[in-house]
Amino acid sequence: MNGDSEYAQEFVDVDGGRLGVQVYPEPEGPAGAPVVVIWPAMGVRARYYRPFAAALRAAGLAVIVADLRGTGASTPAPSRADRHGYAELAGDVGTVLAALKSRLDGRTALLLGHSLGGQATVLHLALHGDTTVDGLALVAVGIPHWRSYPGVRGLALLAYTQGIAATTALLGIWPGWGFGGRQARGVIRDWAYTARSGRFPNLDGTDTEAAVRAVRTPVLAVSVDDDQYTPHPSMDHLCAKLTAAPVTRERYTVAQAGAALDHFTWVRAATALARRIARFASDLPPR
Repeated sequence: MNGDSEYAQEFVDVDGGRLGVQVYPEPEGPAGAPVVVIWPAMGVRARYYRPFAAALRAAGLAVIVADLRGTGASTPAPSRADRHGYAELAGDVGTVLAALKSRLDGRTALLLGHSLGGQATVLHLALHGDTTVDGLALVAVGIPHWRSYPGVRGLALLAYTQGIAATTALLGIWPGWGFGGRQARGVIRDWAYTARSGRFPNLDGTDTEAAVRAVRTPVLAVSVDDDQYTPHPSMDHLCAKLTAAPVTRERYTVAQAGAALDHFTWVRAATALARRIARFASDLPPR
């Protein structure tokens, strides 16, 4: 057990490396509480979500947080030899769920994605049709399509995202200069494509957009006030792709949080949000 953070650090082997997985103690109350598996934003370590994990546990949910490939406790760190992209991130979700099978069997299982982690969870469900997942919560997630941003801001976003993509292609890696942490070229390539086109790229020969339209897992989609990276319209753009899924679309406001919010700081003011997610989990139909 990690004494500082009150979680057990575990690892799951994948593609010659390993994914860090933080398992928090069971919440107080009856055994068999719903389990939430959190997937972080680009470049954000799993340990950043400790306040959110505490709020979720207080709301009666068991919590597990995975580090994205190449971030935090996950190894190896991205290098020029590493070309993984969205297909691998989506596959990692399934790899971790398979490793957690004994903990999830007989319990409500909820994926929760933040930003890039949310895209990875959607793509996992789309590409792999996971029937072990009962629900999906998306918080501060979106398709950062430049046309979803008003006026000059949209044009600036297009230039910014494609500039990062061009730099990454030249260097063979994104060094993390002021955005997103160190990232493999494939992640930046696929992310920049979504910003340019408003679509997910085809992955492993699959029409990903069609696969996303076929997802039927219930979704709670929550955008956050004053989110500088994925404002409300970018979440709407993503939700519009989930045509077969029952989607509950909500906003997390400054008034609800009782604190200032943005793309990252909602994690530290998530008591009300955690309770909403717990209600969503309890209302999910039996698998």
